[in-house]
Parts: sequence; structure tokens; C-alpha cells
Amino acid sequence: MGASGVTVKEEQEQVEAAKPVTDRSAVDPAARPRHLTRLRVPHRPRLWFELLLIAVSYGIYSVIRNAAPTQVDAAQRHARWIWDLQGHLGLDFELAVNHALAGVTWLIVALNYYYATLHFVVTLAVLAWLFRSHPGRYGATRLVLFATTGVALVGYYFFPLAPPRLMEGMGFIDTAAVHQTWGSLSTEGTAMAEVSNQYAAMPSMHIGWSLWCGLTLAVLARPLWLRILGVLYPAFTLLVIVATANHFWLDAVGGMLCLAFGYLVSRLWYGRWCYRLPRRVPAEPAAPDEPAAHPS
Repeated sequence: MGASGVTVKEEQEQVEAAKPVTDRSAVDPAARPRHLTRLRVPHRPRLWFELLLIAVSYGIYSVIRNAAPTQVDAAQRHARWIWDLQGHLGLDFELAVNHALAGVTWLIVALNYYYATLHFVVTLAVLAWLFRSHPGRYGATRLVLFATTGVALVGYYFFPLAPPRLMEGMGFIDTAAVHQTWGSLSTEGTAMAEVSNQYAAMPSMHIGWSLWCGLTLAVLARPLWLRILGVLYPAFTLLVIVATANHFWLDAVGGMLCLAFGYLVSRLWYGRWCYRLPRRVPAEPAAPDEPAAHPS
């Protein structure tokens, strides 16, 4: 202890306190968490950012999905295992549905184009509707879709699965190839077949995305007819993926599980279910150190 009665430890603490602070978090332990908290609060979406995010995310998803190892033998083995399991359950109805509808040319061609187009068109339309009419719920609901799609990549990578139309010796009809449509987007001999991983069938994102669209419309839409369409859309999509021999119904179950994971991620991040968040949020106030804008 010095003459002034200050201990050596106290002197060291005073010296440390006098040093300039270079780490903001040392002064304000809540500085970093505050930024994280802001990300977890619903805010008004920006159109340019959302368009860029959707484009980049889908590009990354496509690259990773198609870069998954093309293990043909494993994919055929897994498909046979799925088919046998469904047979034990007495629910191996895909072949019967495929053959029944493949003989109705106008119908199966329409289903081929449904499979190829509405998967993207309806999903983008629902995103646009959310952006315009439910901006406060947009971010959380969009996170559901992104998390669902992200976890699906795990299935594509670790569980290659031949779709029914590519199963060997089973007699499924590849309706897109037979009718020369681009409904499957990966018919043998086309440019898409060279760049698309045709054995990324489990889980089915046609079901994951369509169910996300359907639930969003059924819960948030006001017109009764739109809510009814929301209920029918994923159900009809299930018929389409089976009739065109692009998926087993168990692939649809996989898509539903991925969607459940997506809702859980959004719930944990925002602290509330996405549909229970405020419909609209106020404009973000200017930062304290920024002067308020004056009308000219």
C-alpha cells in the first residue's frame, strides 16, 4: 500500500481504466447483441435487396443441389428401398396413377407444364404478395422458405434417390419424355439433363414450396376463394408429382418435414410464429447521430 493509501491492485485498475478503448464491446457489452437484436425485429423489406437475395440464394441452391454426387447405384438402391417400404404399407400407388393419367394426353401434358412452371411462378407470386400486403410478416415468412430449402440440400447430398421415372425395370412412364414437353426439366438428351442432378428427389421441394404457399394463403388471405386455393394447391401438386413420376409420396413427406424445420427456425429467430407478427411495421427512424430529413 502506498503513502496515499492506494493499493497496487487499485493503481493497476486505474491505469487500465485510463487506457484508450479500441474495442467498442469493452465499453458497451450490449453493442454487438444490439445489432443482432435489430436483425430479429420485423422491419420494412427493401425491394432491391429482396430481389438480389432471392436471385443469389436460388443460384447457390441450384449450384449446391447439382453439385451433389451423382451416385446412380445408391440412388437406384434407395428408390427400391422406398418402393418396397411403401409396398409393405400398402401405399405403393404411384405406378397405377402414373399409367392411368399418362394415357390422357391433354391432361398429362398440362401436368408436365404445371410441374415445370407453377413451382416457381406461384412461389414468387406469394413472395410478392407478402412484400406488398404483409411487410411486417415478410421477413419471417421468407426465412421459413429459405430454411426449408437450405435443409433440403442435406437430403440431396446424403440421400441420392432416383425418381420413379428413372427406376430400372419398374415400368414408370417419363411423361415429359414421351410427350416431348419440358415438364421434367431433365429429360434425357436435353441440355438440362447435362447440368441438373436428376437424383435429387428426396425431399420434394415441389411439396415443400407449394405447402408453404398454401399455408401462407390459407392463413393470411382474406378472400375465401384465395384461401381455398391455398388449401388445394399443395394437394394438387402432390397429384402432379406422382402422375408425372417425378417423386414418390414419401418424398412429399420429406418436403413437409423440411418445411416444419423452416417454421421452427423462423419461430426461434423472431420469437413468434411468422403469421402472428404485425402485418405492418413503421418506417425505421433515423439514427440518433443522423439529422432528420427536411422537406425541400
